[in-house]
Amino acid sequence: MMRRLIFTLAWGWMALGAVAQTALPADAVAGVKSANIFQVAPGADTDPKYKDQTNAERGQVQPGNNAPMWRQVGQGVTGYSSLPLSQAPEAGNLIQKFVQYPGSRLTNAGEAWRQVRNQWIIPYGGSLLLIVLGAVALFYWRKGTMELHGQETGRKIERFTPFERSAHWANAIAFVALAVSGIVMAFGKFFIQPIIGNALFGWLSYALKNIHNFAGPLFAVSLVIVIVTFVRDNLPRKEDITWLLKGGGMISGTEVPSHRFNAGEKLLFWGGVFFLGLVVVASGLVLDKLVPGLIYERSTMQIANMVHGVATCLMMAMFIGHIYMGTIGMRGAYSAMRDGYVDETWAKEHHELWYDDIKSGKIPAQRTVTAPSPTPATTSTPASSASV
Repeated sequence: MMRRLIFTLAWGWMALGAVAQTALPADAVAGVKSANIFQVAPGADTDPKYKDQTNAERGQVQPGNNAPMWRQVGQGVTGYSSLPLSQAPEAGNLIQKFVQYPGSRLTNAGEAWRQVRNQWIIPYGGSLLLIVLGAVALFYWRKGTMELHGQETGRKIERFTPFERSAHWANAIAFVALAVSGIVMAFGKFFIQPIIGNALFGWLSYALKNIHNFAGPLFAVSLVIVIVTFVRDNLPRKEDITWLLKGGGMISGTEVPSHRFNAGEKLLFWGGVFFLGLVVVASGLVLDKLVPGLIYERSTMQIANMVHGVATCLMMAMFIGHIYMGTIGMRGAYSAMRDGYVDETWAKEHHELWYDDIKSGKIPAQRTVTAPSPTPATTSTPASSASV
């Protein structure tokens, strides 16, 4: 009984459909029709102005052919937008105009930035850091730690005041945080991600990105303080030429007389701290959109990103040598920045002209008001006692 009922209903629906199809004309059949846009008007492209047609004109001869619109999108043409320029400077623009950044082909700006970053900044920046690390390791293997030639006297000279050390350490800690987080974000996918996997690397990158953003302002403020604090003693002097010509005595092993900071430290100050430091800070402020009055277009951010990447790689390369000399490269250098004092023998061997100025009374051996626990070198001679 059930089978007969189902058969009857099915036959009825089929008969009703056949009647409906015979009753309606052929072009009135319901449903979506497909059409090949190249067959709608096959001869439309013979028009001499075919390639210059607007999207509306093309729609008249070849409905559905939106090639003029997408050609304009690819050329960077900006469409109409009612949003204000200050809030949405590139509203209506999908693909940027064609540019050619240094190291890229002539292509749209987004692709040009990608080529510069992936083909130049990342591989060559990473290679530079590895080369510098290798050179420092090789130098340490061949030369070892620079030791004092004479015996320590026990008489101390204040090399850095508490304020100078605080400024230096604040800047150094911020720099290390920025360097580590920046290296992981830029190069981590090559040497960390394959080991820890995508999920953990994504979490690590996100955490370091936030550390990077918080350490940036500390680095910027402390950098300005460091520049103002040490600029006077880093001004070029005629003795610096002799130091540079002799390479600072790094190869010969004979110290070249210098003032409080030698020519190598002055190059680091002006090149790494002042110039590259300010470039890094300025480009970082642009990337964080903290510069008032600046219209933050994609091209602005792309250029700032490229400048930031190049400057940070160069800065890190320079500071690798500085960190080496301030830790294991020279005996007594780290304790000078940690405690603020150096032995008389250290000052005489490494900065002889600075030591001579202290002994002659031109520079006080003790600049902090509160007397230190070590015996200052100023008590050794009447001349130095008068300079305190």
